[in-house]
Amino acid sequence: MEITATELKMNLGKYIDRSRIEDIWIKKNGKTVAKLVGTSVSSVDAISGILASSSDDNMNRHSIREERLTKYEMHD
Repeated sequence: MEITATELKMNLGKYIDRSRIEDIWIKKNGKTVAKLVGTSVSSVDAISGILASSSDDNMNRHSIREERLTKYEMHD
């Protein structure tokens, strides 16, 4: 879900609840500036799970970071 920073300010409680079931991208002046995520899965746990299930020897936390940054840039 994508919302504006103004929308987030006006309805913070609603979006905190909503972040439990989906990520919320926050835009300001048309650019993505933040992402609101629930606490059900930590970033460390997510990356550890990806690395443990991967058979690709070239996959490490740096390559995952680069991939995620590239993905986030597409939302700008």
